[in-house]
Amino acid sequence: MIDYACRIIDDLVGGFSRNVSLDVMVSIYFYLVFIEFPRYYLLETVLVLWHKLRYKKYRRQKKEARDKLYIEYPLVTILAPGKNEGKHIYSLVRSLREQTYRNYEVIIVDDGSDDDTPTICNDLEKAGYIDRYIRARERGGKASAANLGLKFARGKYVVHLDADSSLDRDAIEKILLPFYYDDNIKAVGGVIKVRNARDSICTSMQALEYLKTIQVGRMVTNQLGILHIISGAFGAFERQALENVGGWDIGPGLDGDLTQKFRKAKFRVYFAEDAICMTSVPVSWKALFRQRQRWSKSLVRFRLRKHFDIFRPQRHFSFSNMFSNLEAILYDFVFNYIWFFYIIVLIMEHPDRIAEIFIIGYMIRIIFNFIAFGVIMMVTERPSEEKWLIKYVPLSTFYTGYFLRITRLIAHTKELFFFSSYKDSWNPKKTSEIAQAEGI
Repeated sequence: MIDYACRIIDDLVGGFSRNVSLDVMVSIYFYLVFIEFPRYYLLETVLVLWHKLRYKKYRRQKKEARDKLYIEYPLVTILAPGKNEGKHIYSLVRSLREQTYRNYEVIIVDDGSDDDTPTICNDLEKAGYIDRYIRARERGGKASAANLGLKFARGKYVVHLDADSSLDRDAIEKILLPFYYDDNIKAVGGVIKVRNARDSICTSMQALEYLKTIQVGRMVTNQLGILHIISGAFGAFERQALENVGGWDIGPGLDGDLTQKFRKAKFRVYFAEDAICMTSVPVSWKALFRQRQRWSKSLVRFRLRKHFDIFRPQRHFSFSNMFSNLEAILYDFVFNYIWFFYIIVLIMEHPDRIAEIFIIGYMIRIIFNFIAFGVIMMVTERPSEEKWLIKYVPLSTFYTGYFLRITRLIAHTKELFFFSSYKDSWNPKKTSEIAQAEGI
């Protein structure tokens, strides 16, 4: 298939290039050549290969950390806040009971559910499957629920999970290991994979996206020392450090905000590329659009407003923190607007060749995306189970290049000019009003 694509590109480029000068070709495909290719294909491929070459070092490091972990054998608090998650709680608890690491307590925080969560959790608590069930009669939002659970946590480490998650048998053990690499590592993120990948084209595309942006992408930013997000669906924190930074703050993007707080406190954050958590993702495009709108607004609200002081020289200034924030802002925000105006200019300057230009660009991206899929297969711990996703690679350009990019553009614009995250129903109205008044 790649050879066939190459022949088509050769025919198209041959005819196109005979009528277009080299400098015009560069201007036409500058976004692909100078922005997308270096960051999302070349850099990631090089660093993954480098990581593979150092496999023996990482294996030795993990073995030494595992020995230290089991010598200390600390109590771990597994904290799962949520609302109306009754149907998922049993699956979560069952996956926890199968963990290789056994010294843990489970705290479920019910954020004002109106489903059968209370009945299910009370039964599980009586049966000894969970250690504490906490019910907030009035909804306060996910941050409020997580902080409520944190007050009752007794473990040295707190593992925060979404209530609809389930874990690989060794996930808890593997997410704890990095704490024993370096005493200054105080927060560790795990890998999030899609459990319902075969439900629809929408979920399949998300499964491919998660492999590329989370398992590969965060491995790369971790190696560069600029990891800027620990997923709220599966993240581990040293409890004392978590309390020192004030726990979770109100708003969308709780995970990115909390990661920034850890970095600003001079703590190291780390990504455990083999600690696997499975989660369900939106099945419909409409539901996915709403979810990504919420996620994208958090970049403006937190990185551009709340944590913009990362860019100001001051006593606690850190270049790694600055670059961590800058990389996210440039690639997820600034370059999105540049892409928008680039497309407009392209259409205006080459109206008679626009179809040809887009076809050539699409074919080039197909080749890049197949290379990226090969990198994914090098990194994933279950290639035989995920190789079927290769058939969705040709759709990647439409999904990540258009759907997700346009979704982010809309969300960023709404948040930048209208502060729309404070009006979202994801958080209770009263908590959003307090957050806006306090500027968080």
